[in-house]
Amino acid sequence: MSKTKRTTIEVQGSAIAIHSRDNSDFISLTDMAKKFGDDVLIYSWMRNRNTLEFIGIWEKIHNPGFKGLEFETFKNQAGLNSFSLTPRKWIEATGAIGFESRAGRYGGGTYAHKDIAFEFGSWLSPEFKLYLIKEFQRLKDEENDRLKLDWNLQRTLAKINYRIHTDAIKETLIPPAVNKQQAGFIYADEADLLNVALFGQTAKQWRDARPDAEGNIRDHAPLEQLVVLTNLESLNSVLIRQGLPAPERLLKLNEIAITQMRTLLADTNLKRLK
Repeated sequence: MSKTKRTTIEVQGSAIAIHSRDNSDFISLTDMAKKFGDDVLIYSWMRNRNTLEFIGIWEKIHNPGFKGLEFETFKNQAGLNSFSLTPRKWIEATGAIGFESRAGRYGGGTYAHKDIAFEFGSWLSPEFKLYLIKEFQRLKDEENDRLKLDWNLQRTLAKINYRIHTDAIKETLIPPAVNKQQAGFIYADEADLLNVALFGQTAKQWRDARPDAEGNIRDHAPLEQLVVLTNLESLNSVLIRQGLPAPERLLKLNEIAITQMRTLLADTNLKRLK
């Protein structure tokens, strides 16, 4: 089941609910209509032939399962005094995905994909639409800033622990008077030991399997793996100082990685950080 995130923005004094699912944002048309009247405005807007053509074209672009024949039937009826259309009727008849009819006292009502919601906002009031877009963009900018902060925090932790890790290698594994190239080989071996323990493959094996990918195996790691990686780097530095050979350390670190990944994937607190 897809995870749904709900939030609210304020537009010209009115609270407008938004829920996000599968990287798509749906805005409450019901909340938008309340500012100017009630849900009847939604039905009046959907009776409009221009509206019908817009939402039909949107579905053709974004929805492979859209039923075009039913859409043509509605379009032929548009303009007649007897013609009426509701979001639920539109969804059931055409298999539309641009609208959602949600039940419930809190958060219920009619929602539409942001593209369609902005069009409805323009029909209600051009000024309202501009403020709606402004507040929506502010919300997305804040979300992006939070994501960048979380990402940078995890990358910083990984870099700090990597320094601890390499210092332990200098003290224990690198013989005196080696040059930088030799030291680099040793660092690469230890980095790949962690890669194998956590990812099940070396950095080269990952690159060979993804020749067009940007960055490295760690750049593509999810939050859970980055958390475990920082832990493995610290633990490996301890094991190195204890004098354990690489094969034994790999087995221990792999066991720890499996245990920690299972714990993190079941941790609801970590999921809320995403």
